[in-house]
Amino acid sequence: MVEAYVTTKDGVSIFYKDWGPRDAQPIVFHHGWPLSSDDWDAQMLFFVNKGYRAVAHDRRGHGRSTQISDGHDMDHYAADASAVAEHLDLRSAVHIGHSTGGGEVARYVARYGQPQGRVAKMVLVSSVPPLMLKTPSNPEGTPIEVLNSFRDALAANRAQFYIDVAAGPFYGFNRPGAKVSQGVINNWWRQGMIGSAKAHYEGIKAFSETDQTEDLKAITVPTLILQGDDDQVVPYKAASVLQHELVKNSTLKIYPGFPHGMLTTHADVINPDLLAFVQS
Repeated sequence: MVEAYVTTKDGVSIFYKDWGPRDAQPIVFHHGWPLSSDDWDAQMLFFVNKGYRAVAHDRRGHGRSTQISDGHDMDHYAADASAVAEHLDLRSAVHIGHSTGGGEVARYVARYGQPQGRVAKMVLVSSVPPLMLKTPSNPEGTPIEVLNSFRDALAANRAQFYIDVAAGPFYGFNRPGAKVSQGVINNWWRQGMIGSAKAHYEGIKAFSETDQTEDLKAITVPTLILQGDDDQVVPYKAASVLQHELVKNSTLKIYPGFPHGMLTTHADVINPDLLAFVQS
């Protein structure tokens, strides 16, 4: 088990975890906003126990990586992911991205992963591409007023905002009859507060206003697309449904009633589905 850092070309220290046998197929995890690689605990332990190599990193400005002032955009996110993959010489890997991490994966695979044979398959889970922002051509997207309210709340009181997100829409804990876990809420808040407020503030633009239509069109590796139809963070009709239309070799699965954070709340369902795709 390795926990270490790689330094990017622009001098950022990126924290990563590398668990399991070095000669096993790598499963690489890309976390959502504003979290860290710790958000993949349930999946990393699951895959290591199945004999795979599990790798995950903290995005720049998030978790234990450098709180650098600049580069909080999809281009840098993908380049940083590439730095980790090259440093560990990961090949024939399955890259799995959640939410913002799905945008990171899509750009990484499109730009870095396919020609070098580093990527065998890709999974997008509750992910932001092709474009989260509501526009005339993307009517199912999220209105800019909602995204601006995120920025305002983060700038005014980030600690309270993160509690509100975790206790509410992220895991669907605001739904009638939801089984609320205070530990899950606390862990979300912990991960968020470790990171940089500036990185998180600027990351809202990165995950919501980056048009990744061309990234998705360029992807040829087998792709699994997963999302819950009760995702209150990323509207599924503007996300997974369109991803499936744009990615040539893709399979779409929509889970009735599952929330944005279904990797945590429904790991018992999602993990076997991920394993089946990896083994297919």
